[in-house]
Amino acid sequence: MVDKVILNDVPLHVTDFLSETVKDSEGKEIRKVSFNLEVTHIEYHDITTLLYQMVFDLKIPQSNEEFRAEIFNYATSVTNLYEENAVGEFSLVLLEVNGQE
Repeated sequence: MVDKVILNDVPLHVTDFLSETVKDSEGKEIRKVSFNLEVTHIEYHDITTLLYQMVFDLKIPQSNEEFRAEIFNYATSVTNLYEENAVGEFSLVLLEVNGQE
């Protein structure tokens, strides 16, 4: 069970991790990963700043995988994590990219 991913050297504790192979618009097989992560009001700024980069060096230590990936889908359970003690769940879907940004 994968419970950790690293995006651009930032380790994240994740839940509901799923990895699969899908076909891109040209029919080529690429990796697709999805996961959730809890974000507190303290982490909110750093995590959203990281996600604004959109394209990442993705590492999955538990399966010894490493590849470039971009955000395909992103959602959050709350809109204002600046409130003290707020915790939100972020859901991410990343698709492998091959040398393109």
